[in-house]
Amino acid sequence: MCGGCGCESKKESSLNTDFRVDVVNMAEDIKGKNAAVAKTNKALFDAHNVLVINLMSSPGSGKTRLLEETLRRLKHRYQFAVLEGDLETENDANRIRRHGIHAEQIATGQGCHLDADMVSTAIGNFELASLDVLFIENVGNLICPACFDLGQHKNVILLSVPEGDDKPEKYPIMFRAADVMLITKTDFLDFVMEFDVSRAIKSFNSVGDNAPVLEVSVKDDERFNGWLAYLTQIIDTHLSNQTRQHR
Repeated sequence: MCGGCGCESKKESSLNTDFRVDVVNMAEDIKGKNAAVAKTNKALFDAHNVLVINLMSSPGSGKTRLLEETLRRLKHRYQFAVLEGDLETENDANRIRRHGIHAEQIATGQGCHLDADMVSTAIGNFELASLDVLFIENVGNLICPACFDLGQHKNVILLSVPEGDDKPEKYPIMFRAADVMLITKTDFLDFVMEFDVSRAIKSFNSVGDNAPVLEVSVKDDERFNGWLAYLTQIIDTHLSNQTRQHR
């Protein structure tokens, strides 16, 4: 149990019915408070016309590398900032900073996800009025991050080729939350024969999500450009809609 979201083990909860009820009530209370803060976060983002994109995946799927290449290619077109979530270290934030992008690190300690209150505290370090896009790189975890709204506008879920093509069915809550799924590290397809893109898409669709699926490799311009086209489209649409609403 992470101590913050009520993700207790079945073994533990089955030993004591009262304990199970207490944990469920605690989790609902935590999520209720989180939802209220997330609503405030989103209102703040909207007031400053900032598009907020939450990146979620297992550890090692390529979130930070995807961000680095995205920022390198688009930082002259849009104003970006990044909020990094990890249990410890500023390693990922430092990787982003070397591209000249403002990055803040949240160290969750033993926490298995970011929550809205953590984000609320951290965004005070950004000049939101000068930003177009804030990326939030959530803690690497295929369970809890999807259960906690941060005030974001879009959820981007990464599934890397080395992980296997059946992850959406194994972790349906995470993949059901996706606005787009990126199949990353597709340059490994020649070496990981067990991964089948069509099976991964079928697994994704089977959990009830018909969101777009994009094949991505940071080493292949053709496979990376599809992600950039999708991203620029949602950024431009968001900025255009927000401009009209604030006239």
